[in-house]
Amino acid sequence: MKKRTLSGYLFYIPFGFLYILFLVYPLIQGFRMSFYEWDLFSEPTFIGLANFTKMFNDPTFWETLWHTLYFVILTVPFLVIFGFLIAVLLNSKIYFQKLFRVLFFFPYILSITIVCSTWVFMYQPKFGIISKIFQTIGINYSGWLTNPTTAMPAIALTTIWWTLGFNVILYLAGLQEISPSIYEAATIDGANSFQKTFFITVPLLKRTHALVLVLQTISSLQIFGQVYIMTGGGPNGKTRVLIQYIYDQGFRYFRMGYAQAMALFFFVIMFIVGIVQFRLTLGTGGEKS
Repeated sequence: MKKRTLSGYLFYIPFGFLYILFLVYPLIQGFRMSFYEWDLFSEPTFIGLANFTKMFNDPTFWETLWHTLYFVILTVPFLVIFGFLIAVLLNSKIYFQKLFRVLFFFPYILSITIVCSTWVFMYQPKFGIISKIFQTIGINYSGWLTNPTTAMPAIALTTIWWTLGFNVILYLAGLQEISPSIYEAATIDGANSFQKTFFITVPLLKRTHALVLVLQTISSLQIFGQVYIMTGGGPNGKTRVLIQYIYDQGFRYFRMGYAQAMALFFFVIMFIVGIVQFRLTLGTGGEKS
């Protein structure tokens, strides 16, 4: 028994070393650096809580945080609801079922550069397909990425198209775990499709709902690439999000201590979301299908 335990620890050592080196140590160093002023070229200077005081009094910080939360509001409800409804449809007996499953998941395997570049082209004022579609119904509007009002919704639409397939797959996996006999019994009792979906499928997928909701919220909070490629944070900073602001402060203006303070705050938000995930999982842990 002792030899087996020792073998287990020996197998764990390489992973544990890499985990500490690339995750734990940078996390500790980032926490420490948030109390310093450092420009990468000179020695760090300890300034205590000055970075955090500056952060909470920085209007740009709160503005970028709101833009991040706004993006979450625009994307998460649609990704969760439509991911579930499409999965239910693709789980039913329809023609070309496997083809539709592949088509919905296909955008998710594309790189962010390809997706965003394609949608920027589609949003082009003169020859973009989205502008053309709206022109055919009498709406001659083309400033999707240059108007402060429509820029973030345009980025959100791109993200929804790109990542919806991942949620569909998660829901399809959950639907496969529900026994067909439950639906057969409901049919015998006279339940229609609507009743079976909302009184059987929805409650039995509580774990999947929790998983999709938390994963999608974390992913949307980490929005950066789409904004950086499609608008660069414009117009007039209306799509600049928190991670982009952290990136600018750290790697453009070399305010590493201040960037670390904001990154630490962002980590706390991620940690809170993780606690929510634990609570949701625990809350459904005792339920049986």
